[in-house]
Amino acid sequence: MTRRDSLLAVLVAVIWGCNFVAIHVGLADVPPFLFLAIRFTLVALPLVFFVPRPQAPFGVVFSIGLFMSFGQFGLLYLAMAIGMPAGLAALVLQAQVIFTIVIAAVALGERASVRQGLGAVIGTAGLVVVAWGFHQDAPLVPLLVTVGAALSWAIGNVIARAAKVSSGLSLVVWSALVVPVPCLAVSLVVDGPAEMADAIGRFGLGAWVSTLYTVVLASLVGYTIFNRLMATYPAASVVPFILLVPPVGVLSAWVALDEVPSTLEWVGGVVMMVGVAVATVTLRSRARPLGPSTPAALTSPPG
Repeated sequence: MTRRDSLLAVLVAVIWGCNFVAIHVGLADVPPFLFLAIRFTLVALPLVFFVPRPQAPFGVVFSIGLFMSFGQFGLLYLAMAIGMPAGLAALVLQAQVIFTIVIAAVALGERASVRQGLGAVIGTAGLVVVAWGFHQDAPLVPLLVTVGAALSWAIGNVIARAAKVSSGLSLVVWSALVVPVPCLAVSLVVDGPAEMADAIGRFGLGAWVSTLYTVVLASLVGYTIFNRLMATYPAASVVPFILLVPPVGVLSAWVALDEVPSTLEWVGGVVMMVGVAVATVTLRSRARPLGPSTPAALTSPPG
């Protein structure tokens, strides 16, 4: 991976780390699935009328929207709405790193190098330490729902990786069309029309700031960069950078929401950073962009 792309991967991690605080702020006024429907409606419109459709089959774009957007964020928003702390959500969601590497190995035949695998294992060990520091305060159901969100994200990662769509922006915008209708349907059933109307009426400054952050930075900027990196490099080269998200998430939740990390959480965060450093050495010295000469194992067509 080039130095420029490594820095872009770090930028995405910072944006996504702070995103959990933004989501927390928005969920204070709006039910989770209604809030998600508003977010992805604004991601798709009006850009869908100006951004060309991604060069991928409809089923691929639909699947990415289903898993990476609706599945991941639907479960994440639900978990946070029923009691998952923002900092802990940022940590647990990174189980997607291991899920992605394993699924990519099975579905695409990609193999992580020894150093990449070691970095992922060290980072995951740090994640376990941090989660252990939180475990007495985190209800089991929100925790399991967040793990489900991580699994859905990982499946979306691998589908995007296999699709190799050249324009990350087109994939973000067009796959966003999958989200609003099912989210509105769920909100209609769970919250009811009266609560939905009331939530729209009290959509205040905090909800708007949260929406703009999640739409512009987390979705349009973050996923455009991330999808391009996933289409260019093996999944095991890209996803270790996302282990930077939990320390950023914990720190931003500490500053903005007064979620003070414990000693175990800080230790776990340091261990995770070590894992990222180990994986990054591999990325800079050995990873190469995909091209015509890339081995078949790394260029499997979408199934």
